[in-house]
Amino acid sequence: MPFTGKATYTAGADLPELMEDVSDVVGIVSPFETPLLDALGDASRPAQSTIHEWIEDTLLPNSDTVNQTSFSPNATDATSITVANGSRFRIGDQVRPEGLREVMFVTAIAANVLTVVRRYGNTPGGALSNGLKLTILGNAALEGDDRPAARFTDRARKRNYTQIFTAALEVSGSMQAARAHGVADEADYQKQERLRELLRDLENCVVNGVAPTAAQQGSASVRRTMNGIIPSIATNHFVPGQGGVPTGGGAGSALNEPVLNAALRLIWEQSAGRVDTIVCSGLQKRRINEFLSTSRLYGPNDESYRSLIGLYESDFGVCRVVLSRWVPADHVLLLDSSRLSVMPLAGRSFHYKPLAATGDAESGMLVGEYTLEMKNENAHGLIRGLATT
Repeated sequence: MPFTGKATYTAGADLPELMEDVSDVVGIVSPFETPLLDALGDASRPAQSTIHEWIEDTLLPNSDTVNQTSFSPNATDATSITVANGSRFRIGDQVRPEGLREVMFVTAIAANVLTVVRRYGNTPGGALSNGLKLTILGNAALEGDDRPAARFTDRARKRNYTQIFTAALEVSGSMQAARAHGVADEADYQKQERLRELLRDLENCVVNGVAPTAAQQGSASVRRTMNGIIPSIATNHFVPGQGGVPTGGGAGSALNEPVLNAALRLIWEQSAGRVDTIVCSGLQKRRINEFLSTSRLYGPNDESYRSLIGLYESDFGVCRVVLSRWVPADHVLLLDSSRLSVMPLAGRSFHYKPLAATGDAESGMLVGEYTLEMKNENAHGLIRGLATT
């Protein structure tokens, strides 16, 4: 081609070779990550019904509380003690009141009234009070005695419901045939986009979803929704300054290490499981990172500044710290991941389902049906009411 002296910026329409310069990469900034689902991994088995059930059991409790406001002759010498659940005790039990060195010995039981020997074995006495926790150390049987009355616990069936997630897709024949920047196949591109959205929504529902109060199995007019983690935790709700959890620092209810450790301890006291996953929002993740702020050391030649805790190890377990934007800003979830599973209904994991064409367009839908199995809700916990500024 002969030299003309023209430049591309002066050629205008006189240079037919001039074409659009558009990158073939489509940039997406909308959040669609699923860190909690990634941490839990794929379920080992699918659900087999839209109502998914599992069985839980407990051991016989070895503690109770005093249910008595006045004592005769006094709280230090009373030998007749009313408790909340007399059926938890047997004659021959050694019982220790919380916070006292004294051990009491049970000699008779009448409904919820225990007759006890105070200061058993010359242990130092103490004053009882209403609501005081009593721990059963163990039972002493008589040599050659007959078997005691059989006691047992009832297994409980727990359940959750599958939730259907869908997204529609429709691409005209012209759109599918036309050349598009950054997209080789428009229908495939739309499938990827809708799948990202469905996975995002699945994680959000796993964290926050709530089942309806009636007709949970669904009907022609009632949509099935699963119970998520937060609504499923009924026992261990911790608020700074309440229930044995200290207040935070800074704003007065900010997350700090004493608050986190107190919550982990209270879960450990009633569960043989171990919390191994902490899930929190960005603000609370920064609070956790600040646990080390007073002990960071740097050398004169250090060129990087690290402010990150990805693994938190305490006396009550080694916990991954998972950052999830779907956890409410004032919540921190404390989870035993071995008791959590997000499972599809058999044959209903996310997939594309082509639909009959009714015109010059490709039609279909992405569909998936999932539920959350959350065993032993009291093995998990949440801290709520934290400062969000």
